[in-house]
Amino acid sequence: MGAVVQYVIKETCKVWELRDLRTDGWPLADSPMTPVLLCFAYLFMVKLWGPKFMEGRKPFQLQGVLIAYNALQIVLNAWLFCEFCRWTWFNGYSIICQPMDYSENEGALRLVFMGYCLYISKLIDFLDTLFFVLRKKENQITFLHVFHHTLTPLSVWLGFRYIPGGHSSFYPTCNTLVHTVMYFYYMMAAMGPSVQKYLWWKKYLTVFQMVQFVLLGLHSIQLLFIDCDYPKAYSWGTAIQAVMYFFLFRNYHKGAYGTRPTQQPALSKSDFPCVTTKKHF
Repeated sequence: MGAVVQYVIKETCKVWELRDLRTDGWPLADSPMTPVLLCFAYLFMVKLWGPKFMEGRKPFQLQGVLIAYNALQIVLNAWLFCEFCRWTWFNGYSIICQPMDYSENEGALRLVFMGYCLYISKLIDFLDTLFFVLRKKENQITFLHVFHHTLTPLSVWLGFRYIPGGHSSFYPTCNTLVHTVMYFYYMMAAMGPSVQKYLWWKKYLTVFQMVQFVLLGLHSIQLLFIDCDYPKAYSWGTAIQAVMYFFLFRNYHKGAYGTRPTQQPALSKSDFPCVTTKKHF
């Protein structure tokens, strides 16, 4: 048992040595324990503290808070999307193969900073679930919701600390665009019944998310067949996550918007008014 522990520690140290030294000492991101502990705190809030705190309390009315929060999320994600496009796809990046750049030039350092901002935004996303808890919207705290909010900060932290920029820039570009649209929907929904008629496109938002995962999977898988100065292990990890999330979101979409056959009630004699039980001789 001791040999196994020593081996795990040794291999972990080897992986840690491969980190991007440019990001050492950054707040909430320096140690791998930070995102892990934050995710555990999130789960504690969702599963234990939150329900216990709201037990016996009426749901909080947070309309103004939700509108402001979602508006800020729209601005944040739209800014991230524009900045990633500016420093990647509008700056000569290749969608087929973009090697890593660990230099100190302006573009490389800017992408490191943008990766950090993306990581922080995933921690801010924890508030989505907190608002559900405070409003007693237990039906919206699904396995998919909690799983997605727990895993995403960890995977984004790995990307930020080890491979900021390069081929992995495709993910934040797609993700921030999807989140801009998603928080726009949430902001409108928070405005109340008067705008409900304008939210007919809700089910297409989930389809938009599924398209994102298809594109991410294809973009990652292609590196398994070409030579590119980019870690293939991360390509595998991104592709696996994309496939997993695609099926989770597809199942959610199918359950939420799929057509359900209506069960026909059993027929009784009253359903046949022309039938009589009188005997004829």
